[in-house]
Amino acid sequence: MKVIAALATLMLSVQAFASQFVINHKFDDDANNDSKVMVIFAAEDEAVTLESWSSATQTMVTTALNAKEFTGKHGQMVEVLAPTGLTAQRLIVVGVGAAGAFNRVKAEQVGAKLLGSLPSDNEVALNASLLADANAVAAIAHGMDLKNYRFDRYKSDAKDRDTVTYYWQVADDSAAQQHYGDYQAIAKGVFLARDITNLPGGDGYPQAIAEMASKALKPLGIKVTVLNPEQVRKAGMGALYGVSQGSQHKAYLLAAHWQGSKDQPVALVGKGNTFDTGGYNLKTSSSSILRMQTDKAGGGAVLGAVMALAGQKAPVNVVAVVPLSHNLISGSALLPGDVVTAGDGTKIEVANTDAEGRLILADGIWYARDKFKPRAIADIATLTGSKVGALGTAYSAIFTEHDDLLATMKQAGEATDELVWQLPLGPYPGIISSTLADIKNVGSPGAQAGAVFLQHFAKDTPWIHIDMAGNAYNAGASGIHPAGGNGYGVRLLTEWVKLYSNQAN
Repeated sequence: MKVIAALATLMLSVQAFASQFVINHKFDDDANNDSKVMVIFAAEDEAVTLESWSSATQTMVTTALNAKEFTGKHGQMVEVLAPTGLTAQRLIVVGVGAAGAFNRVKAEQVGAKLLGSLPSDNEVALNASLLADANAVAAIAHGMDLKNYRFDRYKSDAKDRDTVTYYWQVADDSAAQQHYGDYQAIAKGVFLARDITNLPGGDGYPQAIAEMASKALKPLGIKVTVLNPEQVRKAGMGALYGVSQGSQHKAYLLAAHWQGSKDQPVALVGKGNTFDTGGYNLKTSSSSILRMQTDKAGGGAVLGAVMALAGQKAPVNVVAVVPLSHNLISGSALLPGDVVTAGDGTKIEVANTDAEGRLILADGIWYARDKFKPRAIADIATLTGSKVGALGTAYSAIFTEHDDLLATMKQAGEATDELVWQLPLGPYPGIISSTLADIKNVGSPGAQAGAVFLQHFAKDTPWIHIDMAGNAYNAGASGIHPAGGNGYGVRLLTEWVKLYSNQAN
């Protein structure tokens, strides 16, 4: 009963901190002249002026901007106190750079930066009437939302945040609202992924994550299937089951299906290792093991992407499959050299118990391929330290032999600033060959070995692998991300599914 009660408490808390929209954005074509703070957005080298301003107001603002050498370059901000002729006590002028270059990513960055200069009350008016692109205006608001996220469940002094309303004056309020609705759906998916990533391993174990995700996704019309440990075992997914067999929290598998069209589905498979000690190949770095709750970030990414697409009512058929494990040490845990049998019958030598992510993904990929017959599979995981050594954290590594998957994933990365870089799959003959079983779960080079291993289970289904090691967590606040889990992959995959689905049609 104590376990059930604890889980119920967790679920209530999850529902509470998953709702992060304490900013309410209202778009209108009329000005709100009663606010204490006014924000105006200006393009580079263009006049900063509004028709409603008197000549005295215009003169004061121009003088103040010239004194600060304001040119309107991207991210530049100047504050004018007690501006003449305005009700507002503060006027903040924000540069957006060259009008033709002000894209979604730059708009989100402006929103994130601006948020820190605004009060947490309802007396802010944002005048974006000088910006013709309604999508860019909505993206500014989206950047503010993403930056505003907090994960404070474990803070004893955490306080509920009141909803603040920001009033936007825009050239086309209906277009801005429509674009913002799509961005809001993405933000909710990002927040789900951040919540999943941030949960410590002791609370965010497989069953807890499965139930948390189910409660978040089902209200959106997403069909959720959860396989419990016994069902995982009976389905023959010995690789997934084996990783968790040393823990009291055995393996689960979660599938979340948004059927927004009758097309053949696209499958997203995300690594959901809810905590990783490394098993008997124990992680010996205290800093490394401390952050191992982030090993479920790939699973959070695919669930967040499906949540975003469903929230947008996107006309796509997409399924997220998340194998959930808990890689601990005990008398029943896998030993180095043990052999497990995956769902497709492949016998795998577990040459390293700390290469567990590819083991659970093997069965996740098999399950997606066998049950949903997808047109393509994209898997995403915090998989290898080798990837970090090769690319750092500015890019994720991608592996594929399919040009259409590669091109659309690169395009999605550039659109969202979640950049990807292709690494080769081969030729690396014998990279995962085993003298004991069919294949083994390690090889060299490390990132390629992980990719080749996963490719084996995709068979002839078009497939792309994303190694996001190092990308899931921010040590400190940066740009649109607060410190902690950042929801990496949600925006990338949401964009990619739409691009690929449209191309495939």
